[in-house]
Amino acid sequence: MSSERYNRPAIFLHWLHAALVIALLIIGWMMTDLPKGPVRTAPYALHKSLGLCALALVLIRIAWRRFYTPPAAAAQIRPWERKLSAVVHRGLYFLLVLTPLAGLLSASFTNHSLKFFGLLFPSVGWPENATLNAIFNSLHKGAVWALMFLLALHVLAAFYHAFRHDGVIKRMVPWCNKQVIPNASPARQQ
Repeated sequence: MSSERYNRPAIFLHWLHAALVIALLIIGWMMTDLPKGPVRTAPYALHKSLGLCALALVLIRIAWRRFYTPPAAAAQIRPWERKLSAVVHRGLYFLLVLTPLAGLLSASFTNHSLKFFGLLFPSVGWPENATLNAIFNSLHKGAVWALMFLLALHVLAAFYHAFRHDGVIKRMVPWCNKQVIPNASPARQQ
């Protein structure tokens, strides 16, 4: 059983991002049914601000992963599990970038200024365009559904590994086995 774990920053970023995505999904689900007006404006503003945070966080995670090698897959993992895991993780990262980016682009084509926790976010300079807004809004919503599907697979896989007691879950869960191996090679050589 492999006891090698992800390093502390990778674990922290993973769980912070998980909490942020869950909050975004909950707010996004609730805000669409609200009537137009101030009751709806606040959740939309919060969703957009958290979405910008999520976009920044996934870029930080990608950079971290680029410079710090993740631990090798546990020896007990079957070849098909490794392949499926790689496909799901790549899909998750792709959708974790695409979803907030499509939301940002959708918001860019409205006449409403984008604010980041009340502060004016720099405008990308595009004029209002209902067609482009609708296209990016549809892309955002489609990406959310695809993301929820892959997140469900990810969570099911975590339960699967937890019940198998194969050591995989201990690599990312902070309270399992406090020893953290720093998987040190700070930079991947190219």
